[in-house]
Amino acid sequence: MNRHQIAMEYTTVSNGLKVVIVPDTSAPVVTVGVYYKIGFRLEPQGRSGFAHLFEHMMFQGSANAPKMQHIKLINSSGGVLNGSTHYDVTNYYEAVPSNALERVLWLEADRMRALQVDDENLRNQRDVVKEEVRVNVMNQPYGGFPWLDLPPVAFRNWANAHNFYGDFADLDAADLADVQAFFKTYYVPNNAVLLVLGDVKPDEGVALAEKYFGDIPAGASPPFADPREPEQSEERRGQVEEKFGTLPAMAIGYTIPERRTTDWCAMALLDQALHGGRAGRLYRELVLEKQIAVEADGGIDDIFGYNGPTQMVTRILHKPEYSAEKTLAAFDAVIRDIQEHGISEDELNQLKVKWRSDYYSTLEGGRGGMPRYGLMHLLACFTLFDNQPQLVNSILDGFLAVKREEIQAVAKKYLRPANRAVVFRTPVKAAAKEAA
Repeated sequence: MNRHQIAMEYTTVSNGLKVVIVPDTSAPVVTVGVYYKIGFRLEPQGRSGFAHLFEHMMFQGSANAPKMQHIKLINSSGGVLNGSTHYDVTNYYEAVPSNALERVLWLEADRMRALQVDDENLRNQRDVVKEEVRVNVMNQPYGGFPWLDLPPVAFRNWANAHNFYGDFADLDAADLADVQAFFKTYYVPNNAVLLVLGDVKPDEGVALAEKYFGDIPAGASPPFADPREPEQSEERRGQVEEKFGTLPAMAIGYTIPERRTTDWCAMALLDQALHGGRAGRLYRELVLEKQIAVEADGGIDDIFGYNGPTQMVTRILHKPEYSAEKTLAAFDAVIRDIQEHGISEDELNQLKVKWRSDYYSTLEGGRGGMPRYGLMHLLACFTLFDNQPQLVNSILDGFLAVKREEIQAVAKKYLRPANRAVVFRTPVKAAAKEAA
């Protein structure tokens, strides 16, 4: 059983805003998060890139805090802040000395109530996003590989398959009315959770949430497309050019079981057996022993942060003297070994020890100077997807109960060619040399 129970207060304000308070008086600091249930996967068709563009727009000023004021007020309080867009949520978060808690809540409530955007801000942020894509993705070796390359090959439902940074044509077509409509649809209190972790008493936290957010009107329930995928019956393959790197690469993605099922727990431990860093089977076999690959890494990214179809992805950069097919065959041999022989009791115990230790590290870990980010993120996802933030105290039990035969069974059931997509990324320079 999970021994470390995290005490929390969970309530819902009259306008539908969910509120989670986690008291911790060990330091005079609070971390505040506002998570909205809208991410890459949930943005409407024809509006690709909107969830991410909107994360930028939320820092462009609100009714009572003009542009840059939000950032200045947090920084001058001795705090840090940021935001990020995920598949199924977009979050905004601050960590400040606890005497600045009300200031943060006032700022977050102001932009939930009345974001102020104008044409100039929209044009400017659209250009910022496009430049971000050019610099971080298009002009980087293996940029966007495989997280932008794999979904269009792996999935048939637009929600899961489209380019999450957005087609530039979609971004360019967006006007101020579209931005306002997106805000009114998804940035409503009944589609959000407010989290306050740290130096705050539960009743005080709830009272402050009510004080600052309680009079923001609820919106209509937002419409979401169904993200489920049609049944896959054959391996799917794609090819991508690599403009800068010199090594051929491939990504193999298997669609994983539905979250919070027994198979999902077993798959998580199997994922760790395969991708557990240098100790993982894939790195050991392909890089250290056979020396076919230079890099072999991957796994299920942010396993608790998804609420729809997702994949366990392996990314391999291999030596040019080995063909893509030979490299894939070596990968398949590692998978086949687990399917045929399973794993030992000893390996299973090691996997569980590592999984438990990683889980506690997540609960205690920060991000970018933000204490307790990991705990905040899990609480937010369990609240928005399951309406059960307290799962943070019990979810671990399912992983620690996994049996050896369940790991072998999920390897056979899910790690089949008919349940995967493979993308080959070929260096342009090498291809040109071969042609010559």
